[in-house]
Amino acid sequence: MSVLYALLFYVATVLLIAGLVYKIRQYWITPAPLKIPTTPAPTTRGGVVLRMAREVVLFESLFKSNKWIWLFGYMFHVGLALVLLRHFRYFVDTTSFIWSWVPLISPIGKYAAFALVIGLLGLWARRILVDRIRYISSPSDHLMLALLVGIGSSGMLMTYVVHTDIIAVKVFFMGLMRFSIQPLPTDPLLLLHLGLVALLMIIFPLSKLLHAPGVFFSPSRNQVDNPREKRHIAAWAAKLDK
Repeated sequence: MSVLYALLFYVATVLLIAGLVYKIRQYWITPAPLKIPTTPAPTTRGGVVLRMAREVVLFESLFKSNKWIWLFGYMFHVGLALVLLRHFRYFVDTTSFIWSWVPLISPIGKYAAFALVIGLLGLWARRILVDRIRYISSPSDHLMLALLVGIGSSGMLMTYVVHTDIIAVKVFFMGLMRFSIQPLPTDPLLLLHLGLVALLMIIFPLSKLLHAPGVFFSPSRNQVDNPREKRHIAAWAAKLDK
């Protein structure tokens, strides 16, 4: 079982990194033929950076659009960030060095899992109860939400109900980073949790979750509103313009 899960995570990591590199490169080279910043838009590059920071950190446009969706979405994303930071301790050798924030974030991340799951359930209920959202929702949307809820729920069950040997889990993942396969506990809930995480890593580059890096390449957000001061022309069109 340890060898099987080690191979699974090696494959999942390669596919995740390769898929993200491919998609980000695709975003990078795709031309934006039109000047289409969503107004009111900043007129300087510094203003664009500030606007993008507010969008990524505060979900500003979603807050202005729908407060309920913003609430559940923000709960999920903040909870996810804190949970991921809490899991950082499984990948560092605390006997030699550890950043001061790692032990501080651990108890916060423990309870942030509730916000993560509640936020997901709220977003899922929206896709079921709101007619216009239900109409445009595909089976993949529900499956992705089910996958995320499964990961969060199984993690919470291991934290509060069915405990596992987290020291052995840490030894396993530390071993993977050194290409040395160590024994992995065979608790069914742990194996389910890790299997779902590996599945998420594999399908992430192919899913709608790519809005995480994709938001930085959105022309409606990353463009300066200066069509009068500077002519916008895509690189491929510039060659024809000559």
